[in-house]
Amino acid sequence: MEPLEGLPGEGSASAPHADSIARTRLYRGGHLAAEHFAVMEISELLADPDTFVWVDLLAPEAHDLALIGEELGLHKLAIADAVGVRQRPKLDRYATHEFLNMYAAKLDRTTGELSLSELSAFITPRALVTVRKDKSFDISAVVQRWDSSQDLAINGVGFLLHGLVDQVVDGHFEVVQDLDDEIEKLEDLLFDERQHDSEVQRRSFELRKSLVTLRRVVLPMREVVNALMRRDVELVDAAMMPYYQDVYDHVLRASEWTESLRDLVTTILETNLTLQGNRLNVITKQVTSWAAIIAVPTAITGFYGQNLPYPGFGTTSGLLWSCGLIAGMSVVLYIVFKRKNWL
Repeated sequence: MEPLEGLPGEGSASAPHADSIARTRLYRGGHLAAEHFAVMEISELLADPDTFVWVDLLAPEAHDLALIGEELGLHKLAIADAVGVRQRPKLDRYATHEFLNMYAAKLDRTTGELSLSELSAFITPRALVTVRKDKSFDISAVVQRWDSSQDLAINGVGFLLHGLVDQVVDGHFEVVQDLDDEIEKLEDLLFDERQHDSEVQRRSFELRKSLVTLRRVVLPMREVVNALMRRDVELVDAAMMPYYQDVYDHVLRASEWTESLRDLVTTILETNLTLQGNRLNVITKQVTSWAAIIAVPTAITGFYGQNLPYPGFGTTSGLLWSCGLIAGMSVVLYIVFKRKNWL
């Protein structure tokens, strides 16, 4: 096979970087036949028409992918996308293979921060090559999925791809569930007897930021999984189609749930502002009511403080009358305001 144009071939890259190969597997006749073989052996192993392979690379360099590309005929643009970062979730079609890019997600429930791990995959009729940009995505969980459903291995690369995509989508679903739980805690804080205005605002903005980030990687997965199931792509056979349909259902539920939670966080912020306004109105009414009550003795003592003769001037009865008026009118105002729930 000719070296890929613009990328190093056998003369410059005799073997992948030591840390880039995480795992290799060979399936023959629907059963696991070998593991941890060298990449240079892929062409020879695939000479048997009853075999298919999986290769996993962790943070590979360009020459690492070039060697894989020579063995499997990968397009140089797809290799460039796999080496780069911040690619959007997508499924690109090439003459000899498909290129899949997606993101695994994980939520820190303490801080409300969402972390993403970019994951790429080259899909050929008889090989699946996964490229991880960091160690945060647990590839061992994918391997466990494959081992727990070995009866499906007879379906070839579609079986491997299903386990990979299902693991990523289930991770999205778990993150949405965690976000839902955190938002429920926010709802409880809203109507707590103790005020948590600053905490509710801070937490709301943290969760809203995570939801916006999650939405960017969850919504495109609908098109990605739908494209994988298209008959003209010929990646999924009839036996695996129900399993991919189940994954697609999870994608739809996760995306719809993400949208509803995003609206719910906005509602919580608006409700918190409304509650603050209501509390301000109550405080204003209380202050106004007490000011009206205090105005009674102020008015009466001010009247009796005039330097003019008036009924009861200079007598004990005048003092008693003024004290009685102050007490009586204050009690009447207090009762009136209390009945109106102003106090």
